[in-house]
Amino acid sequence: MATFFFCGIGGIGMSSIALYLQKSGHTVYGSDRSFDQNTNQNMQDMLRKAGITLFPQDGSGVSDSIDTFVVSTAVEDSIPDVQVAKQKKIMLRRRAEILADILHAGIGIAVGGTSGKTTVTAMIGHILHETGRHPLMINGGISVNTYDGNPSSNLMFGDGRECVIEADESDGSIELYHPAIAVVTNISLDHKPLDVICPLFRDFINRAEKGAVINLDDVETKRLALTQKKLVSFSITGNFEADLKAGDIHPSMNGIDFSVNGYPAHLSIIGRHNVENALAAIGACLLIGVPLQDSIQALRSFQGTCRRMQIAGKQNGIIIYDDYAHNPAKIQAALRALKDFSGRIFAIFQPHGFAPTRLMKETLIQMLSDELTADIIWIMPDIYYVGGTVAKDISSKDIVDPLIALGKQAVYLPKRDDILTFLKQNLRVGDRVLVMGSRDNSLTQFAEQIAALKG
Repeated sequence: MATFFFCGIGGIGMSSIALYLQKSGHTVYGSDRSFDQNTNQNMQDMLRKAGITLFPQDGSGVSDSIDTFVVSTAVEDSIPDVQVAKQKKIMLRRRAEILADILHAGIGIAVGGTSGKTTVTAMIGHILHETGRHPLMINGGISVNTYDGNPSSNLMFGDGRECVIEADESDGSIELYHPAIAVVTNISLDHKPLDVICPLFRDFINRAEKGAVINLDDVETKRLALTQKKLVSFSITGNFEADLKAGDIHPSMNGIDFSVNGYPAHLSIIGRHNVENALAAIGACLLIGVPLQDSIQALRSFQGTCRRMQIAGKQNGIIIYDDYAHNPAKIQAALRALKDFSGRIFAIFQPHGFAPTRLMKETLIQMLSDELTADIIWIMPDIYYVGGTVAKDISSKDIVDPLIALGKQAVYLPKRDDILTFLKQNLRVGDRVLVMGSRDNSLTQFAEQIAALKG
């Protein structure tokens, strides 16, 4: 057994691997900037309860006893922990390298794509668990379901014969994964330009040993030059070429009913995008050998993942949703999920960084110009910033102002207190509030603050 130190252990991807190694009998230590700032308390509690020792991010926890020092691409060399690890010449490994080792030890199912991969990963893990298998699932989100008496987590600790992971393309680390089964949900603008990420997804699909699952409704996925011989394709738009076809889609406030190749299905989570996610998960499980109807039945008890259209509270006939959406495609999916039902929508989006905002600005404005109807009020606070030397040459106001010029109901409210005041003055019975953004774990608490507003 070895000793690991995770620098940035509070990250959703880092924490799941740390939990897996701890449960596997290794010794795990860690630090995180958010813990030092007294935020991300739920993650701190989960890690400590698992037996992981946490240190301030000041270098004090990095000792000679550590075999491997683990970093993610979000960790800077200037962090004291990293500097001490290099001085001591401790082996440094990226998070994705360790995740690749875990994936390759079993029948690996890797889920990639711009949107939906966290939910699809959770769905696959749920199906395999409910059909009597014991999968290992390492995810980028917390499952609402609980398994084998364990609390909700981003880890399902199984025997590892089947290993399901969320494969991230944002830092190029998807190149490390050689799965038995590859899943690509969709491809759209997010962290990198399309001409950079499309080849990554193409190669990811083509090197999958047992087959791959692709979305035939997605323009960019269809354009990939694939040599993969065993493909399971899916569609919710009636594409007759698809292997898995959804039909009879009927949204309700309690979930969504639909059919898969004629068999009735139900999800207790809202949004047509989750029908796509379900088909992707079913396709992966078909390649593992799970019969179609067994997967459909298993998904009836799937409760979703945290911060994916999760209800944060209800107050005075108003429902508040908390969602991880942070790029144009994800924001569009979240808006459309709520547009299936009547009532005004107050959509709050906090951009997760200056560079991503610059990259997606024009695409986001174009999407919103189409999606923002008369009953949607678009609200943006300042861009999320946690320090560093990044150029602050763009603002949320640079997105709001063009929308106002197009006649949309859009408002720039820099601080959360401004937003709370605005909502208190304007909300009425039947409204919905949608809080969107990534990286900032305090957004959930902000959604809860909104739910606690008194009219």
